Amino acid sequence: MKKHLLTLVALMLFSTVAWAQKLSPVGIWTNEEGKARFEIYQSGNKLHGKIIQLKEPLRNGKPKLDENNPDKKLRNRPLQGMVFMKDFKYDDGNKWDDGTIYDPESGKTYSCYMKMTGKDKMEVKGYIGISLIGRTQNWTRVE
Repeated sequence: MKKHLLTLVALMLFSTVAWAQKLSPVGIWTNEEGKARFEIYQSGNKLHGKIIQLKEPLRNGKPKLDENNPDKKLRNRPLQGMVFMKDFKYDDGNKWDDGTIYDPESGKTYSCYMKMTGKDKMEVKGYIGISLIGRTQNWTRVE
């Protein structure tokens, strides 16, 4: 009887781990407006995100640049390929926290968390100070 109980507990544990892995944000995502595609990837024990595709990648026939960056030295870097999300650590409950997100439209960087709300759905919230006040977007996995 103890062997069966131990086997049952082990199976439940493995199925929980497998279920949690399915809710990883690693992959390709798009935002609500569909303006871009983002790749969330792991480096070490942290997650980061980069812009891999823009719906409108060109301005006046040239690649869009990070024109609103407060650092003048970075204003000539292309938006496509830019790492704009950094240093997310797994918190719990399918949430990655303590990261930052850069908004190239305003040139501002915000504290941010990502929370999986389904296999292919994720809530991304940027905020200043406390997470109760901020802007939330719902992203959809595309790959």
